[in-house]
Amino acid sequence: MSPATALRSVVSARTWLAVIHLIAGLFVGVVTFTVLLTGLLTGIALLPSFLAGVPVLAATFWLCIWMAGAERARFALLLGRNIPAAPAPRGRTWLRTMVAPLTSAAAWRYAAYALIRFPLSVLQFVLVSVVWSLGLVLITAPAYFWALPGGGFNLGGHIIHYPGALIAGALAGLVVLLLSPGVTALLAAGDAAVARGLLGSGREELTARIGELETSRARVMDAAEAERMRIERDLHDGAQQRLVSLAMELGRAKAKFDSDPEGAEAIVSQAHEEAKAALAELRNLVRGVHPPVLSDRGLDAALSGLAALSPVPVTVSVDLPARPPAAVEAIAYFVVAEGLTNIAKHSHASHAQVVVVRSGEVLSLEITDDGVGGADPAGQGLSGLAARVAGVDGRLRVTSPAGGPTTLEVTLPCAS
Repeated sequence: MSPATALRSVVSARTWLAVIHLIAGLFVGVVTFTVLLTGLLTGIALLPSFLAGVPVLAATFWLCIWMAGAERARFALLLGRNIPAAPAPRGRTWLRTMVAPLTSAAAWRYAAYALIRFPLSVLQFVLVSVVWSLGLVLITAPAYFWALPGGGFNLGGHIIHYPGALIAGALAGLVVLLLSPGVTALLAAGDAAVARGLLGSGREELTARIGELETSRARVMDAAEAERMRIERDLHDGAQQRLVSLAMELGRAKAKFDSDPEGAEAIVSQAHEEAKAALAELRNLVRGVHPPVLSDRGLDAALSGLAALSPVPVTVSVDLPARPPAAVEAIAYFVVAEGLTNIAKHSHASHAQVVVVRSGEVLSLEITDDGVGGADPAGQGLSGLAARVAGVDGRLRVTSPAGGPTTLEVTLPCAS
């Protein structure tokens, strides 16, 4: 580290925020230690009295949960360390919710943090105070040594007032001062590690996340199976039937070529129309799966194409500073396609609007119509959309009061 960098770290806002954090921790520790110890001793003392201590203990643990939230905010504000919180303990009834912290592993970790916060902060306070004050005392010694009793520093009965010793002490103080930001950063990092271990989400959040991912995977598999069945149904009931009819018409035309050329020509014309209709259905089917324009020209062009085909007038606004990943593009396209289809079928709307915005690593999508409202988020169509969105860790929210308007809000993560 260069001397200029070391000097900058001494006056850095980040360094002094860490110093403030470590000093404030002592006062926080006094409060948390006092509250927890008082609550625990009172609650335990009251337990023999018809379990009267249980509400006191429960209230103490709820205070620990609240103090843990305040501590996470302090770490985020002063150190820039975001510590995820575990889900708050809950019960099926208000009584079970009240005593839920007593059986919550996270609440017990918060209580442990409240106990060790005081001794840990005392150690941090002493170290950070000594390292900063020692450097400043030694550097400024030549300015005030003469005013000390005996005219200098008394070390083991020896009075230090010689210029050489004072200069050496000032240089040592400068070294200590330059090392102080590093010591402060190490103390803050250790403090954050302790807080993350005791105030963080821990295994509960991991377990909840695993459960969420398992549910999401099951919903995605169900959505994929439903999509496969839809494609099979559309092929069987649409294009396949037309192709069978086309083959039969061509067979009839072939049989009439010799005996009735004019009838054969009419049948061929009809078969030609059937072929065009089958081709249009196949194109629509392919477009619903993954349109080529989406891969070639991106989401803006693909959504404009959907709007052009919609029987309800649609206004499209797309703001994409950077193109999202292909999987996110496909899901966004599918959501808009299904949304516009539902609007055309059920909303009786006269106008719809699609707004797509990417902000950082999040793609936000909003579909609004002025229809009659009353859309059911638990319905087959919207629940299928929610499952597909959840497959990439996205979220879908539906607002559709009776009488309208209806709004679909989708957020999709774009981190690649």
